[in-house]
Amino acid sequence: MSTERLFGIIYFLLNNKKATTTELASLFEVSTRTIHRDINKLSSLGIPIYTEPGRKGGIYLLNNFILDKVLLSKEEQDNLLLALKGTRKINPEISDQSFSKLHSLFNQSFDDWLEVDFSRWHTDMSKDDQPFELIKTSILNRNELTFTYISAKGTLESRRCQPYRLVFKSQSWYVQAFCLSRNAFRMFKVNRMSSIKKTDQLFSKIERPDSLKITSSGATVSMTLEFSKEIFYRVYDEFDHDSITLKNSDVVIVKTELPDEDWLIRYLLSFGKHIKILSPDSIKGKIAEELKIMSSNILAD
Repeated sequence: MSTERLFGIIYFLLNNKKATTTELASLFEVSTRTIHRDINKLSSLGIPIYTEPGRKGGIYLLNNFILDKVLLSKEEQDNLLLALKGTRKINPEISDQSFSKLHSLFNQSFDDWLEVDFSRWHTDMSKDDQPFELIKTSILNRNELTFTYISAKGTLESRRCQPYRLVFKSQSWYVQAFCLSRNAFRMFKVNRMSSIKKTDQLFSKIERPDSLKITSSGATVSMTLEFSKEIFYRVYDEFDHDSITLKNSDVVIVKTELPDEDWLIRYLLSFGKHIKILSPDSIKGKIAEELKIMSSNILAD
């Protein structure tokens, strides 16, 4: 309580410029003797606090006192301001207000070297924000959501859920929610959600399992892949750099583990003619079968 009171005195003086001993004693419900001890303690810590006697006197902070010199280092200030910039997507108005206030309070230059933008390329940002804002509001107000979801198997499913948390991972937004349709906690990818509606039905928060994470099925395939230079930009975007070996200026080799899931073959084919499957043979066979079906579909009347 003593430490909290010391901070409280500093904040009160920053906001009100002046206070009396009696006023502070009443505010913090302690004796005036305790307030005098607090003033001496703050002074010994290097806080430029002083008192003036007399009817018009009181307790003051020096006019040039700023909070950062006592509580936050320059690095900590920059990290705090950068964190606020990163949360503008979540609540732009509040984040901008907080950023402006703290920037003024710190009273120093700020190296504005980071910009966080969650929107996709070649898309209308206002449309991107609509589902995000709807889900965010439902989480904060605890409204149940209904939506249509495209599962990993390609089926359209009607879902009703109690949303708990928005998560950004690997270039995508997800919702952690209790799915009433499945009576279990689930992770939903926001881009696969459509016809999202906030209902009037409220829900009480229940304990969310710690094991709820964004994961694959767990099974993986060890692969060795070769890519030509035309697709290098994607290789370095999508694979761990430690797994990439530059064979020559035109070719890279990637040794990696990829999830053994239905979408794997389609993902590999997205590299087109710029990929070679060096191993394993089982993936080569699946690629050949997929290409055969694609060719049949394309050439069909």
